[in-house]
Amino acid sequence: MSRLHVVIIDAMNLIRRVHAAQPDQESIDATAQSCIKTLDKIINHSQPSHIVAVFDHIGPDRGWRAEILPTYKQNRKPMPVALEQGLDTIQEAFWQRGVDALLSQGDEADDMIATLALKVAARHEHVTIVSTDKGYCQLLQPTLSIRDYFQHRWLDLAFVDAQFGVRPEQLCDFWGLAGISSSEVSGVPGIGAKTAATLLERYQTLEAIFAASDVEQKWQKKLAGHQDLAQRCKKVAQLKTDIPLGFNLQDIRFER
Repeated sequence: MSRLHVVIIDAMNLIRRVHAAQPDQESIDATAQSCIKTLDKIINHSQPSHIVAVFDHIGPDRGWRAEILPTYKQNRKPMPVALEQGLDTIQEAFWQRGVDALLSQGDEADDMIATLALKVAARHEHVTIVSTDKGYCQLLQPTLSIRDYFQHRWLDLAFVDAQFGVRPEQLCDFWGLAGISSSEVSGVPGIGAKTAATLLERYQTLEAIFAASDVEQKWQKKLAGHQDLAQRCKKVAQLKTDIPLGFNLQDIRFER
């Protein structure tokens, strides 16, 4: 039986959604209170032994992914000024509730979350990532779960199959072909989700698709000349899992 349950909160994913639902978006105190109410519900539902909220670093730098794919999140809507200025207040409220806040330095929060989650899962302990971000689905395994708090659903194997028609380990290949519109990752022009899933069912990997000599002509025409782009889109979609974390599990033990 698993002794631990580590809950990792994708902090900005949660806070931006809570803030967007506030009647008075200038009141950071109101946002902080709503975030704590949400946090309490997550804690009561998940019963963590350890918990941490991982925050993105704030600044104009779009990280290593934009170096590989310059379009990556280039038109992303900036954080509301009131929210950006109030993040310290919200972080302090998390601290007061007993939830440690981890701030990413240079790497995106999702890479830090992925690194920590896989470290826990490798020990055969239970870890839950709380986020609406489907990018985490590539990490799925028996002791690693993803909870979409706002939709009250698990982003599990059945969800991945229904949503994408591929296996979790094929998701980055899928996004290399079909792209990720919300992050301005193009994929291969003219290759949609249905075609990407069909190709991956037949050839298993992005590399095998481009190496195959029997790809149907209608798809071959679209793929021609786009292998480098597809590989870059795939790399951008992949989560780094080797980020130095600078703490151990004891540091994020949850004391009720």
